[in-house]
Amino acid sequence: MNYATLFDTIKGYVENDFPDTQFTGSSGSASTFTSKEQIDTFIQQAEQRIYNSVQFPAIRKNVTGTTTTSNRYLSSPADFLAVYSMAVIDGSGNYEYLLNKDVNYIRAAYPNPSVTGIPKYYALFGPTTTNDSPPVITNEYSFILGPTPDAAYSIELHYYYYPESIVTASTTWLGDNFDSALLYGALVEAYTYMKGEPDVLANYNKRYEEAMILAKRLGDGMERRDAYRSGQVRMSVN
Repeated sequence: MNYATLFDTIKGYVENDFPDTQFTGSSGSASTFTSKEQIDTFIQQAEQRIYNSVQFPAIRKNVTGTTTTSNRYLSSPADFLAVYSMAVIDGSGNYEYLLNKDVNYIRAAYPNPSVTGIPKYYALFGPTTTNDSPPVITNEYSFILGPTPDAAYSIELHYYYYPESIVTASTTWLGDNFDSALLYGALVEAYTYMKGEPDVLANYNKRYEEAMILAKRLGDGMERRDAYRSGQVRMSVN
């Protein structure tokens, strides 16, 4: 299901064209919330719920970065949500996967930042800051490594992110493979916005939950049967 079909199907199911809505902002100026903006919001809210409910491989990507000698901090990508895995690549091209720890563990294990070596652990440290005076907190996260890198190592990071929405991409993996979850998720959002009949909303919720059972069977079940890491979310499938 592409965006145009999804858009029209939502309007058809709830029998509402969502006419433009006028509202007054905090500055006193009038603004218009258009029909397209309303439905796009419902779709994006549904996408976010689905992506936070099932760990599809489609919501993972990987990047390669480089550590800085004697600097124990590493910036995350701008679209970073959570770590899937992080590996350091030594001078011989060998991969060594870092273990996830708390910041206080790394601080306690390597209290002196001047003690260096090939990193073995990482922790999500917090938002990065600029070098401005005073510093400005950014929207990007950073990692702390332990021990402090003794050389410029390549780091391969696999991480979760939000794929481009079908609203702007027109077609997506989710729309092509689990359009039922996307449709009923958007219908739940739309009908909640409309303050619709409770029994109809309950039916949309039921259909959404049924679609999500199938989605989880794939994302957290069949696609994880041969996973090496036992710490991943995994459900058994027949």
